[in-house]
Amino acid sequence: LSRRGLGFLTFLLAAATAATSPGRLVPFDLLYADGVRAYLARDWARAAELLQRALHSYAGLRAARRACRTACARQEPFPGGPGRWEAALLGPVLQRAGCLQRCLGRRLRPAPSAHRASCAVRRDFERREPYNYLQVAFFQLKKLDQAVSAAHTFFIANPQHLQMREDIEKYRRMSGVKSDSFQDLEAAPHWVRAQYEYLQAVAWLEESLSEALSALEECRALCEGPWEDEDEEEKMQPAHYIQVLKCRQQCVLEIATKPGRISATEDFIPSHLDLLQFAYNQVGNQTLAAECAASYLLFYPTDEAMLEKMKQYRTELGEDTAVTARQSIQHYVQRSLMEKKLIYYAVEHLGETFNDPVSIILIFLPWFHQLFTITVVRIHFSSLLMPICACFSTGPLPFEGIAVTMDSQQMNGTQRVVFDRVLTESECKDLLRLTKAAGEAGDGYRARRSPHTPHERFEGLTVLKAMQLAQNGDVEWRDAKLLLQASEKSRKIIESYFTPGKKLHFSFTHLVCRRAVDGEQEGRMDLSHPVHADNCLLDPEGQECWKEPPAYVYRDYSGILYLNDDFQGGGLFFTEMDTVTVTAEVRPKCGRLVAFSSGKENPHGVWAVSRGRRCAIALWYTHSREHAEQVKGYVEETNTSTSK
Repeated sequence: LSRRGLGFLTFLLAAATAATSPGRLVPFDLLYADGVRAYLARDWARAAELLQRALHSYAGLRAARRACRTACARQEPFPGGPGRWEAALLGPVLQRAGCLQRCLGRRLRPAPSAHRASCAVRRDFERREPYNYLQVAFFQLKKLDQAVSAAHTFFIANPQHLQMREDIEKYRRMSGVKSDSFQDLEAAPHWVRAQYEYLQAVAWLEESLSEALSALEECRALCEGPWEDEDEEEKMQPAHYIQVLKCRQQCVLEIATKPGRISATEDFIPSHLDLLQFAYNQVGNQTLAAECAASYLLFYPTDEAMLEKMKQYRTELGEDTAVTARQSIQHYVQRSLMEKKLIYYAVEHLGETFNDPVSIILIFLPWFHQLFTITVVRIHFSSLLMPICACFSTGPLPFEGIAVTMDSQQMNGTQRVVFDRVLTESECKDLLRLTKAAGEAGDGYRARRSPHTPHERFEGLTVLKAMQLAQNGDVEWRDAKLLLQASEKSRKIIESYFTPGKKLHFSFTHLVCRRAVDGEQEGRMDLSHPVHADNCLLDPEGQECWKEPPAYVYRDYSGILYLNDDFQGGGLFFTEMDTVTVTAEVRPKCGRLVAFSSGKENPHGVWAVSRGRRCAIALWYTHSREHAEQVKGYVEETNTSTSK
């Protein structure tokens, strides 16, 4: 039998006599597999039970590993001098490896080898896939609060999951759903504590920092011992310990990355210290403010603003008062630097490679400068405390007859505007005729007919496709050209109004219609398009918007040019970052152009289209020439050839 087979057989034989023995932990992958089978068989009660047990087993396994690795990693051996570091390291490393094996053997029943799951299963748990199954099972069991919590927990780690986004929107609109049911069951304490009003909650900042450092230690502990895909011979090699050190260095990125995010929060530990010194100063405790400032300067020793603050604190406290950085922060920095020294020794002499998270540790010893050059990118969190001004200068309109119906102030936001009379009634009718003649189901949505909701069907047409159809004689040339002209007119209006003197390029242009599906509207609670931002991934819980893939991070401005109003619903609305508080609504009509900046300042969605067909030209623009839509040259060439 294979190791997996032996482990499973051991589990089955022991189950009858020791199912309730203390400390027993059924392998989480076996529970997960049984839970998924029950789910597929629509046995909702059993699926919910097994999936919850799988999550509990997974958490128990991680806790056991953390406890053992922490207990076996009490001493951090470092070289005593040049030429002796291998001997100094290997003995303690092997001792810790033996300690881990014995500790896990005592804590885990069945044996530790039975708990080694496949990469695919581990990836499912890292992505919180069991909660995806759980929310459906709980919903079918009419356990609404538990379904909401499971859905929310999955969605936090998978914000790009469109179906779950729709499910969350449905839950928010259901009667009887409590707001406190939207909780992240896997939330790390240091992220929970980071939601504070800093001027009134110094204690929360301190707790957040303490829990962040604790999470860092847990992560470092999990770097110890044999890795899942490592055989016995590999873990005895010196390179193994270098891998452990690299793993530890990445832990600061691990704790600074929210679930579902790719990018770590910049300056996660230093930002706590910056905000703490500010908060302590506000409440009049200059002693602790100075301590936090000194700790911050361990990361940025030349920061002029903080050095000036230190001068102020020394003056207020008296020049004779000793001001030192926190012991925990000193240890954190010194340990990280020593580990870097070991890793870079291996890079230089053992052929290792290392991707250093240098933006986190920014104190460099003289020998460090000889190894590499670093460009420092920082965020000064004090600048984030400044309110965003809703006022900005606007340019003139380049065409006569166009009216500004609503500006940013009237729309309760920033860089939002509504223009009317951009198109005539006749032009709207011609473009609607084009949609009926050439609109293709799922075009622009990877052939998905219902990309955002099953209650509507989407049809689309790009400028390039329209020109190709016109060239083949499938649609009228004047209609295809009108689409191009309307798009270019909108671009000039938005460019002149928002960014006079700075070129805007087309990023993507899409003539799109969404039609309500007959017989599918009763009891409908979702949106036509869930609330989102156009160039970042919206995180309502963290009040953040993350500029990382799959978001179109290069988009700068967005526009929607409406063609009709003979339908029900389908209005555009803007919200606060929470995606729930509506700040402005816009009713579509022929010739109306809504324009806004594409970032986190303008979360928006579309109300459900409950009857009829809503058509509009969706427009996205960028300042980046390299991300410009590559159709202009083709269109100009086509126009030239057809005019001859």
